[in-house]
Amino acid sequence: MSTTQSERLRGLLEPLVGKKGLDLEEVEVTPAGKRRVLRVVVDSDDGVQLDTCAELSRTLSAALDETDVMGGSPYVLEVTSPGADRLLTEQRHYRRASGRLVKADLTDAAGGGEVTARITAVDDEGIDLEVPGVKGRKPTRRRLAFGDIAKARVEIEFNRKAAESRAQDGSAAADEEGKEEA
Repeated sequence: MSTTQSERLRGLLEPLVGKKGLDLEEVEVTPAGKRRVLRVVVDSDDGVQLDTCAELSRTLSAALDETDVMGGSPYVLEVTSPGADRLLTEQRHYRRASGRLVKADLTDAAGGGEVTARITAVDDEGIDLEVPGVKGRKPTRRRLAFGDIAKARVEIEFNRKAAESRAQDGSAAADEEGKEEA
């Protein structure tokens, strides 16, 4: 029974990544001139710190040096976390994006089109969304089964924290005013 290089790499690396409390998201080998780049993408519910990537890189490098899984030609090992624009493909990806704004392309069976909304809950069957209101209308709730989603990505919100901070400051100020009046 023959296994591909990708399967052998995953078999070698996945247990080592798991020992660090991380998920192995992707293993990719691409040519880069006379060398190859072995890109290992890891993630966790709490995100991935730079120090963790560096430590894991040393561990993986040592394990790779002990085997012939990469063959004899030179390669560069790159250990990284997923980028902000990565596709959401697993239930854990949606769970980790809970509270975030996502853009989902729907399957034809689900009516097609796209929806941009905030994930409010995730379970084994799908996601609950809050679709923003348009032109003064209130937000609406929507449920999507995972099978209804052709592809989805997190939408980057540059001003979200500032808006949340202003909203919290406003409610804190209102609370203080209420206390002073009492």
